Parts: sequence; structure tokens; C-alpha cells
Amino acid sequence: MRSLHPELHLVERIGWLRAAVLGANDGIVSTASLILGVAAAARGRSEIMLAGVAGLVAGAMSMAAGEYVSVSSQADTETADLARERAELDASPEFELAELSAIYQQRGVDKATADEVAGQMMAHDALAAHARDELSITHVTTARPVQAALTSAATFTAGAALPLVVAGLAPMGRPLLLGVAMASLVFLAALGAIGAKAGGAPMGKAVVRVTFWGAMAMAVTAGIGSLVGTVV
Repeated sequence: MRSLHPELHLVERIGWLRAAVLGANDGIVSTASLILGVAAAARGRSEIMLAGVAGLVAGAMSMAAGEYVSVSSQADTETADLARERAELDASPEFELAELSAIYQQRGVDKATADEVAGQMMAHDALAAHARDELSITHVTTARPVQAALTSAATFTAGAALPLVVAGLAPMGRPLLLGVAMASLVFLAALGAIGAKAGGAPMGKAVVRVTFWGAMAMAVTAGIGSLVGTVV
């Protein structure tokens, strides 16, 4: 007889993984782009570092606030749906039983079995059964605003710190521009590989995707900074 063992599915990581990858990627791209844009127009290191630090702090706060508000809206919707479902279960339990059975039948279960399963699920935990099978709300997909906000802020800060450190150490002028750009692309490639590994996705595609769009963002920002610096 095979022994039962818990299975860890990659989809269970989706809540924090999405926020973590988004935060770190945004931190690297936005801060590196900001540094390159300012460095292309400015002459002093203090101006570049000030812009980078300001971008780090503002970006981390913006990510935290944005994630919290966005995920809170999702949580509010889930709460409203569950409250409505709870009221429907209290008002029309027979209808809800038939509805749950119909869902199982649509998935390929014969009517007799679907009726029996629906009855057992309703007897065990009716609201949980409808949340999962009718509303697609599970412990994996449940919105967690605080977790998303803290994860995004922390990973944004970590990502933004990388190009900022390079900008503080690299010689001024062209070496700083090249150093920040190349180091940021390496950081982005590593982030893409880590995110793909954690999510069970192909690494090559993830690395190419994240480095391409990162390079585009930095190139555009550096070009605008250089143009503005020349005009001013």
C-alpha cells in the first residue's frame, strides 16, 4: 500500500511569487532607467545618487500602496461574493444543492453520483464547496493584501538597490552608464531565471522576456535624458 504524502504544487506560490517578481523587476528597471536618464544629463554623482535613492523610496512606497489597494479590492469582491452565497444557502438550500450537482455534471460526473457528492459536500461545508466549485475561491487564490504589499515593497527595494550600488561604485561618465546598464541586465536575467525556476516555467523564455523589456526601458530613458541634457 502506498503511503500518503503531502504534495506541494507550484500554483500555491502564485500569491507571493507574482508580487515578488513584479516588485524586484520594477525595482531594477525603474531605478536603473532613472539613474541612466539622470546620468546622461547630469555631471555630478550626488545628483545621480539622489535621484536613485528618491526613486527607490518612492517606488517602494508606491508598490506597497498599489498592491495593497489592488489586492484589497479583490478581497472585498471575494467577501461580497461569499456573503451573497451564504445568504443564498440560507434562503434556498435545495436550489444551491441542485446548482452544485449541475456543476459536477458539467465536469463529466453522472447525475446520480453528482447528486450524492453535492449532498455530502453541502453537509460537510456548504459555503466552502460553493466558494471552491462555483466561485473558484480557494486558499491558493484568496487575496492577501498585507502579504502582497510587504512582498512588493521589500522586493522592489532589493531590486532597486542593485543598480544604485553599481552607480555609487562605477567611475563617472560612460563607464557608469555602461556599468549600470550591463549590471542591470544581468540582474534582470538572474531574476527571470529565479522566477521561472520557482514557478516551474521554462527559464530561457523568461530570461529573454525580462531582459528585452528591461533593455528597452533603459534605452528609452537614457535617450530622453541625453536629449534633455543636450537641450538644457
